[in-house]
Amino acid sequence: MKRPLPFRRPGAADLAAAHGRKVPDLIRPGLRVLFCGINPGLYSGATGLHFARPGNRFWPALHQAGFTERLLHPSESHELLEAGYGITALVRRATATAAELSDDEYRAGRVDLEKKVRKYSPRWVAVLGLGAYRVGFDRRRAIAGPQAEQIGSAGLWILPNPSGLNANHQLPQLVEMFKELKAAADG
Repeated sequence: MKRPLPFRRPGAADLAAAHGRKVPDLIRPGLRVLFCGINPGLYSGATGLHFARPGNRFWPALHQAGFTERLLHPSESHELLEAGYGITALVRRATATAAELSDDEYRAGRVDLEKKVRKYSPRWVAVLGLGAYRVGFDRRRAIAGPQAEQIGSAGLWILPNPSGLNANHQLPQLVEMFKELKAAADG
C-alpha cells in the first residue's frame, strides 16, 4: 500500500488566501469516467487537491461504490488517475460556497468542459451537482442519473454534489447512485 503524499491541514490564513485559486485537473486521455465537480472549495484551493475538505463524501462514495479498492485520501488522487478516473471542475476558481458563482460562470464552465472532453475523450462525464448542471447546460428540469445527451462521444451522468454541505443526499444514497455509474462505466 502506498503512503499518502505529505499533507498539511490548512489554517485560517491559508483558507482566506485560497479565494480564487485553481486546483489542477486530474486528467489524461481515455478515462473511463471524468468526474466534474462544481468548483473547488477553499480547503481544496488551499491544498491544491480535489474534494479535500474533511466531511466531503466524494472519496468515501467512490470507494464504497467500487471505483477504488480502498478509501483514498485526496493526496492520493494519482491512484484514481491510474485506475482510469479523473477529476475536473465546472468552474475553476475556489470559493467558500457555490453560492458565490454566477450563472455566466456555469455556462462558461460548460464550454470549457466540452473542450476538455473533446481533447481527452473520456467514456463518461459525471457532473457532481444537479443545480450546476441545470444552469450550466440550460437543462432546468434535469434529474440525477444518465442523460439523453452526450458531450462529444462521452456519455453524460449527473450525480448530487458530494459536499458535506449538501444535506439532500446522505452517503448511503450517494453510494447507490455512484454504483449505477460504475456499472455503466464497466459495461
